[in-house]
Amino acid sequence: MIALTLREVARVTGGRVHPDTPQTGDLRVTTAVVTDSRAAGPGSLYVARRGEHADGHDYLESAAANGAVAALTNRESDALPCVVVDEDPERLSERPDRPPYDAVTRAFGALAREVHDRCQAAGGLRVVGITGSSGKTSTKDLLAQVLAPLGTVLAPEASYNSEVGVPLTVCRLTEDVDFLVAEMGASGPGHIAHLTAISPPQVAVVLNVGSAHLGEFGSREAIGLAKSELVEALTPGGLAVLNADDAVVSAMAMVADRVGARTLFVGLGEHADVRAADLTTDQGGRASFVIHAPDTPAEGVPVQLQLAGAHHVGNALAVAAVAHEWGMPWPQIASALGSAGHRSRWRMEVTERADGVTVVNDAYNANPDSMRAALRALASMRRPEGRLVAVLGGMLELGPDSDLEHAGIGALAAELGVDELVTVGPLAEAAGTAYTDSGGAGTLAFGDRHEAREHLAATLAPGDVVLLKSSRDSGLRFLGDELATEDGD
Repeated sequence: MIALTLREVARVTGGRVHPDTPQTGDLRVTTAVVTDSRAAGPGSLYVARRGEHADGHDYLESAAANGAVAALTNRESDALPCVVVDEDPERLSERPDRPPYDAVTRAFGALAREVHDRCQAAGGLRVVGITGSSGKTSTKDLLAQVLAPLGTVLAPEASYNSEVGVPLTVCRLTEDVDFLVAEMGASGPGHIAHLTAISPPQVAVVLNVGSAHLGEFGSREAIGLAKSELVEALTPGGLAVLNADDAVVSAMAMVADRVGARTLFVGLGEHADVRAADLTTDQGGRASFVIHAPDTPAEGVPVQLQLAGAHHVGNALAVAAVAHEWGMPWPQIASALGSAGHRSRWRMEVTERADGVTVVNDAYNANPDSMRAALRALASMRRPEGRLVAVLGGMLELGPDSDLEHAGIGALAAELGVDELVTVGPLAEAAGTAYTDSGGAGTLAFGDRHEAREHLAATLAPGDVVLLKSSRDSGLRFLGDELATEDGD
C-alpha cells in the first residue's frame, strides 16, 4: 500500500476530512484498504460501502476497534476520523451509459487510481486486464505464475473482479510491483469501463463470450459489447489478445483498430497467430499440445499442462501471448505453463482418494460454457474400471432460457457417456430430465447437497470419477470438499 494522508485521500476522492482539523488531515493510511471491518488493522483505511445486505457504516466502531486509522464514508461519524464523500443523486439514477454506483464506491475507485498512478510513475508498472464469460480466474492464476520470473507480480485474491474487488487489489500495489494482473468482470454495461478507469491496461485479454449473465444482458452480442470495453480502454500501441475461435471476441479487433491498438489472435484454428496443435489429454484430463507462433521453430513448442480440462488450452495460449509480449522466450513460457498449478479454490480441483475414487470439484461457479467444458473434462478422465458421475446444481442468471440451457447440459452428459447424473435443487431438474430423454443411464434428483451426499457416500466405488459443478449458491463446492475427504469406508 502507498502511504497517503487523509488530506490526500480527500483530494483524490473529492471528499472532506472529518473532523476538519490539521491533525486529522495529517493522519496517514500506511497499511491495507479494507471493506470488511474484521480485516481492519493498525494503519488501515476502512471503506464503508453499502452492500445488498448490510451498510458498512454500521461497522465503523468495529473497524476502529480493530485498529483502522480512518474510514471512507458518505456521512460524518465520530467513531473514526473520516473522509466523507457526498452522494450525487444523478449518479444513482438509472442510466444505460454508466453503472449506478454510490459515492463511496466511486471514491474507492478514485483512491485506487491514485495508488495505481503513483506506482506506475515510480516503477513503470505494466497492467494486463482479463475478461471473459468463463475462465477469468484460472487464467489470472496461470498468468501470475508464468510472469513471476520476469518480476514482481500482483494478482487478485480469489475472484476479485468487481467494482469492489479490483480497487481492493489495486490498493495493494507497492512501488516494487512490476506486473498487475487485473481480472475484470461485468454484469452490466459500463462495468468494465469503470474498472479500466481504475487501472488502465497495456494488454487486454478477452477469453470468450458465452451465456453467463444472459438474463441480465439479453443476448451474447450485448455481453460482447460489455466485454469489449476492456479493448476500448487500450491506448495506441497497446495489445488486444483475442480468442480467434469465438466470433464475438474476434470481432473486437475492430475496436482495437479504432483505438490504435494491436491485435493478436489465439486459438486452435489455423487463422490464430498463437495456435495450439496436436492436442491430447491424459487420464487425469491434463492437456498436452504444441504452440505455433510466427517466431517459434517450425515444429512448435510442446507444452504439458498440470491443470485438468482441455478448456485450459485456450487460457494457456492467452497467457503465453502476454508473457511473450513482455519478453519471455517461448521455451521458458512452455516450462512455466507446465509447472503452474491451481491457486484458487474449487476450480477443477482433482483429489485422488485412497479408496480409488477421484473427486473433481469445479463448483465455484457455473454457466453453460463452463458446464460443457467440465463435462468434457470428466469424459476424458474415465478409468478402465469405474463410472463417470456428474453432480450438477443450477446455473443462475440465464433468464427465460434457463430450462433450455439446463436441458442442453443434461443431453450433453448423456452424449458423453456419463453413467450417472445427480441433480441438486429444482433449477437443475431440467438437466436430469433431458439426460434421461437422451438415453442417459441413470439420474437422481435431490433437494439439497446433504441428501446428495448420503447417496454418493453409499454408492461411489473404486475407479469412479465424480464431478461437482454448479453456481455458488447451491453449495456444491462444500459437498466436493466433503467427498474429497471421505475415507471410502
